Amino acid sequence: MSSFLLENLGEPVLANALQFAFKQATNEGKITICLLLIVSMFSWTVIISKGRQIMKALKMSKKFFASYRSTRDPLDLFRKQQEFVGAPANEVFYAGCEELEYHLKNNPIKLKGETRVSMPSFESVKVSMERAVSSQAMSLEKGMIVLSTAVAGGPFIGLLGTVWGVMETFSGVAIAKQASLTAMAPGVAGALIATVVGLFVAIPAMFAYNYMVTTIRAITQELDNFATEFVTAIEHKYVDNRPISEEIADALRNVQMATRETKAREFSETLG
Repeated sequence: MSSFLLENLGEPVLANALQFAFKQATNEGKITICLLLIVSMFSWTVIISKGRQIMKALKMSKKFFASYRSTRDPLDLFRKQQEFVGAPANEVFYAGCEELEYHLKNNPIKLKGETRVSMPSFESVKVSMERAVSSQAMSLEKGMIVLSTAVAGGPFIGLLGTVWGVMETFSGVAIAKQASLTAMAPGVAGALIATVVGLFVAIPAMFAYNYMVTTIRAITQELDNFATEFVTAIEHKYVDNRPISEEIADALRNVQMATRETKAREFSETLG
């Protein structure tokens, strides 16, 4: 062992060991390693793309909430056309605002000089926002199954390659009837590299998965809280939430006023 270290002093021992083990691996082991490399490629693609998406979501959400809470009118940012692309809360906000604006234009209720919407219209706004919250949560979680598969499956795929390689090594030793370390070591090294590669695939995916799942859960909870906050603000400012008795009394007064105006107009036409 000391002579091997002296001969390879100054060279990357790990690289040499991996290269030697890969050369000694069986065809089944090499197929397993190639499969693991494909899984790793997909895993790193998700880690990079999802990491960028989450970082952007956190950054833009912070800006969005600061701007939203700087005004008292819940539709102020919408009417100023201020957008914060990449912030999940921005999508929920715009979904609610577009639905509310539609009902303010098409199903308005005039109350003390202000335009409001009815409770059924308000329910439609809430459904639109709930749908947007679910859509954003699904967008954030998209692709996470690749990481969970890499975490759970990587070591087992590598272990399968290792067990297969060890089985072939012992079978070869039994056939050759040479149970020496020299005869067994190359085959065992070639078998173990599959487990090493499986761990290389699973460990980064595990850390990334745990961080991303925790962050996505926090963002989703923040979305739910914002949706509740926004719905409450809309209800206070734009929803006709008077008691039914008061609505009926208002409607009767409007009918009486319309009747008086009609009679007055008919009377004036008669005199004319």
